[in-house]
Parts: sequence; C-alpha cells; structure tokens
Amino acid sequence: MVITEKQILDALATVDDPDLKQDLVTLGMVKDIEIKDKAIYFTVVLTTPACPLKELIRNNCIDAIHKLVASDLQVFVKMTSNVTSTRQGPILPGVKNIIAIGSGKGGVGKSTVTSNLAIALAQKGAKVGLIDADIFGPSIPTMFNCEGARPGVIEKDDGKYVLIPLEQYGVKLLSIGFVTAPKDAIVWRGPMASSALKQFITDTDWGELDYLLIDLPPGTSDVHLTLVQTVPVTGAVVVTTPQKVALDDAQKAVSMFHNPKINVPVLGIVENMSYFIPPDMTDKKYYIFGKNGGHVLASRNEVPFLGELPLVQTVREAGDSGAPVILDKKSEIGKSFADVAEELARAIAVRNAKLGTTKVVEITRT
Repeated sequence: MVITEKQILDALATVDDPDLKQDLVTLGMVKDIEIKDKAIYFTVVLTTPACPLKELIRNNCIDAIHKLVASDLQVFVKMTSNVTSTRQGPILPGVKNIIAIGSGKGGVGKSTVTSNLAIALAQKGAKVGLIDADIFGPSIPTMFNCEGARPGVIEKDDGKYVLIPLEQYGVKLLSIGFVTAPKDAIVWRGPMASSALKQFITDTDWGELDYLLIDLPPGTSDVHLTLVQTVPVTGAVVVTTPQKVALDDAQKAVSMFHNPKINVPVLGIVENMSYFIPPDMTDKKYYIFGKNGGHVLASRNEVPFLGELPLVQTVREAGDSGAPVILDKKSEIGKSFADVAEELARAIAVRNAKLGTTKVVEITRT
C-alpha cells in the first residue's frame, strides 16, 4: 500500500485546534510532510511555544493517522511555533504582542506575577521583554537581581541615540530603577512619568519579541493612557487578591480597559495570594483573604480566569533575593506560575485569531 500526502492531510483535517475550533490543515498548521516506507514525518506549527495543549494535539494527530490511514505506521510529529500577532504600525515593528499587566490597587503582587510570567514564557522558548512602568515604585531591578545596573546606549545611523535593554534570565528588561539611584524617591508629576514610559517604548531597541509585558502602576492613571495612545496593545491582564476591597479596585481596572474609548481586550484575571500554605504543613490551605473572588470577577466580566497563585513564603524570599521562584525547576509554586503563563499565551493566541487588528487608542477631549 502506497501512502500519499493527501491521505495524511485528509486525516489531519479531522484534528481541531481545541482553542481556535478549526482543523489544523485549514489553519495552515501542518508543514513539511515526509513519507518514508512505514514512517510519517511532519511538523505542527503552534501559535505559541507555551501552548498548554501541545501533547493533546500531538496525540490526536497520531491517533487520526492510525485510524484513518494505517494502524502500523510510525508517526513522528515535530512541534514548533510561530507566535501570532495582529499589531501594526511603525513603533516596535518587531514586537508581536504587547501585554499590559495592571491591578486596581497596590500590594496584590502584580510585579511578582509579571516577573515570573515573563521568565516562564522565556523558558518555553518565547522571545520576551519586560518594561517596568511602575514609575514611582519600580521593583523589577530587585526581582531580577539588577539593582545598580544601567542600560546601554547606542547611536543609530540617523544620529539618534537609543537605549539597549538589559537581559537577565532570558528576558530583556527596562526600568526607571535602572536610571535612578535605588534609594532615591521619584517625585514626578504625571506628564514626567508618562514621558519616561514613552521613551522606554519609542527610544529603545527591543529587537524581535514575541511578547513585551508592561508592568503598570496600580490603579488607573496617565501612564495607562500614555501606553494605549502610544502603541497598539494586544490585551491586558488584571491581577487581584480574593478579598472584596481588592476585587472592587480590580473591577475598576477591568472597566478602564473595557471603556469604549480605550477598548483593550482583557485577556484574563490572575488571582494572587489565593490561599496560604504554611511552610511546615504543605498539605494545608488556608483561604485567609476569602475564596474564589478572582473567579467571580472573571465571570462577571466574561473574561478568562488564568489561574490562582498561593501565598507562600518562598515566593517572597525568591523575589527579594533577585531569583524569582519560577527559576527553581523543583518548585511546585513555580509550576503554578508556569501554568498561568501557558494560559496567558493561550488567551493571546485566541484573541489574535478572533479579534481584529490591534490599534493605537485615539482619545479626543471635548
């Protein structure tokens, strides 16, 4: 029996991408089919290297070929990725997705979540950058063990000087903490903070990135408006804790992004400090801030719930030491951050498949 490429494609056309709800062939995700005697080789190009359904898709492909072509074939599936994008425009042309990470209030662990998610995506093989836009309370230099570091500066062919981000743990970094003394208070008016963020975006050589995460200040401010008016933002993530006070403020952050004049898709809610695990009783969970608040917030706003993260002493210690917990391959808490990163990558891919081109926000005052 001679196996043909058409038979392989017909079989794979029965395998759907679980998120995009279309078959792999129609989506153009099947590449480089080779048939050698009783062995079949092909590549599946996923929409993100952090796809949480990678093994499910692989197994479904193998099962389809065994069922619809021949049960005795050896099937070798190479899984690769090409991160999708809907961004257009002259600013940051090499950056595929810009993700704003915000919170309604301070103290919910937004920077800790952002740092661990950025590293988790880089560990999956994505090209990742992170801007610390929390101008008045920059914590990324501490969490990435870069306190006192300075970004590079180069002169372009047109005579313009641009910043070169630092790189740590596979993530490109830029923070106001890199250009001010660590112990100095930053006493700026709103326009000065907005100008600093704009420079980090427009006067920096970020190169090619799959994801650029923006760690925003708490609440809603000029910095948030500057971001969406400067570059097309793919979507936003809102970090909260379970208690009502935090949820009420997180709702304001969601409402800001959903405001018709801004209209930035909310990719999902992350609930941090969901429960406390005592260091000497790791099988115990104490819901000291309440339970399921993030789920309720996500359901109320009809946005994805990306996951919950526990309140654990080692997370704080890892951040303070400049080595986020995601770097510990044996850490169960690190795995929780990795799971949330996969869900975020998944939400970005779904957003890019279902929604239109990302545009800069134009806000006119009347």
